[in-house]
Formats: sequence, C-alpha cells, structure tokens
Amino acid sequence: MVLTVHSLREYFRDSLHAALEHQRVEVCAETEQYVVNLLTLFARSEALFEQTPDGARIKPLVVMLAEALEARSARERCVGLQRLGDVSLFVAGFFAQGFARKLIDIDYHVAMGGRAYGTLSDAVSRSGRAALGPVFGELAAKFQPLVDALNEVSEAGYQHSDRDILRLYEVWLKTGSRRAQHLLSGLGVSPSAGARTAFQH
Repeated sequence: MVLTVHSLREYFRDSLHAALEHQRVEVCAETEQYVVNLLTLFARSEALFEQTPDGARIKPLVVMLAEALEARSARERCVGLQRLGDVSLFVAGFFAQGFARKLIDIDYHVAMGGRAYGTLSDAVSRSGRAALGPVFGELAAKFQPLVDALNEVSEAGYQHSDRDILRLYEVWLKTGSRRAQHLLSGLGVSPSAGARTAFQH
C-alpha cells in the first residue's frame, strides 16, 4: 500500500501522536514536537548517514560516544550527545527488525540513547539552553516507550510472519517493550514475566 502525503512533517506528527495515544504514552508537547522534527530531518538520508570512503554509513554509537566525551568544548560535547541520542532513537524505532541479524541489538541502542539524552539533559540544564533540559530528560526517561511508538509508526499496515514472532519475543526479553508484549498477545503468544527475569540473570 502506498500513501500519498502532502507534508512529511504532518504525516509524522499525526502518526506519532496516534501511536503515543494508542500505547498510552504521555509526553509533553515539546518532546513530541522534538521527535517529529527528528523524524522529518532523518527522512533525508544525508542527515542520518555520514559519507565515508566505503560509502554512506551510520557511525557506530561507541565512536559517537567517544567523540562526544573527547570534545574540546561543552557545546561540542552536547552536540555529540544529542546526535548519539537522536540516531539511537531513530534507528531503534525504525530498524528494530533489522537487528535480528546483527551483533549489536536494540537493547544496546536503547541503553546508549537513553544515557546520552540523560547526560545531555543535565548538561543543558546548567547551560544557556536550559529550555531543552526537560525535553532531553523526558526523552531519557521514556526512551523505550518512544521506541515502541516509532516501531508502530514504521510498521503501520505490516503483517507479522512467524520469524517476526520470534524477533518480537527476543525484543520483549531484552527490553521489556510493552508494545512487543501486546503484539505477541495479539498473535496468540503469552510471554511470562518469569522468562524475562531468567533472561536478565
């Protein structure tokens, strides 16, 4: 199915708002607008990918973190942490199914992105950009629910296969995703809390 949209920003705004409501995730208007702006920006591949000798690539998260921590100024450090959080949120939200064949999984992106936004929130709250502190703080605190909402936006109209069921179960085990649990239940799979506890130890 191909959708005709007149404004990508409006499409993301409406889709994200509906997904947040559907999953009963409450975020302030500024945080929701931030995520809409992020989706609109990263819809252009040149904003998400960086040019390397091997072609367009997303820089590894650990490299982004190292560059942010080694930045020469507080401003450069904040820019690096914001990029790390933004890329982690977008990739985990829109490419969760693709992690199944990778060494680094979605829980890594959730942890790295959440921590980057948390550190950034503390840093900007002490600087001249204090207005963004609460937004980054909410992004940190609700990173996994926001990933779930973005998963819903990216999978609108998608029919899950048996292979996807195994992947959903793995995502639920690793992250506790309420959305993955709900989808599994809808597909006739009832994950038990004991399985996650055993997996985490």
